[in-house]
Amino acid sequence: MLLKTRSYVFWIAAAIVVGAWSRPVDAEQLEKSKKVGGTTVQYKVVLPNGYDPATAYPGILALGGGPQTMNTVDAILSRNFRAEAEKRGYIVIAPAAPDGQLFFEGGARIFPEFLKAVLADYRILDNKFHIAGPSNGGIAAFHVAAANPQFFLSVTAFPGYMWEPSAAKLQTISKMCVFMYVGEFDEYRWHDEMKQEAEFLRARGTVARYTVEKGQPHRLETLAGASAGRLFDGFEETKKGCSK
Repeated sequence: MLLKTRSYVFWIAAAIVVGAWSRPVDAEQLEKSKKVGGTTVQYKVVLPNGYDPATAYPGILALGGGPQTMNTVDAILSRNFRAEAEKRGYIVIAPAAPDGQLFFEGGARIFPEFLKAVLADYRILDNKFHIAGPSNGGIAAFHVAAANPQFFLSVTAFPGYMWEPSAAKLQTISKMCVFMYVGEFDEYRWHDEMKQEAEFLRARGTVARYTVEKGQPHRLETLAGASAGRLFDGFEETKKGCSK
């Protein structure tokens, strides 16, 4: 009788564990690290509400501005990505630049291996990401997308432009949707460069938008907090196609 009781308890416990493993979970933000080609990459993952490991979700590779450290990762997730991703059903991957090397410089060496490793861990719809970021993150988004076009559906920079631009590099992203935002009062070179690149892409049939955010400085509040949904509206628009 004791043996039967123990067996019954074991199977009940096993059923509970399996049920907990297979059912959808609440939204989560995870801090992780991964070894890529001898380089350790620190990154965060945002999972959507009701996340189910068996379901494929649209994915975003989010790149921070400034020094692209974990502090900037935290900033862009809280300001621009986490709440909408959880609500709309997106997985967000946000890495910090390895060894302090920006993602449009030496830090780009982790791609595409890092993307392949993420795709092995999470089911990303069509195995392609939207890539997005502000300032240095926007520059890096263009740079990484141009170097690895097979992994991306769209590029969003707020602000940002192609690092060391050329017709060949811009042509490489011409099949992606491109969304560019810059503050009206941003004093750096963003305006002219971004406008020229958007015009170049549009002339080749690309869905490329250049938007000046009225009354805004370099750090855009019009795409943060309750207004962050505008970024996701762009991601959703890619479903209609990115070439005219």
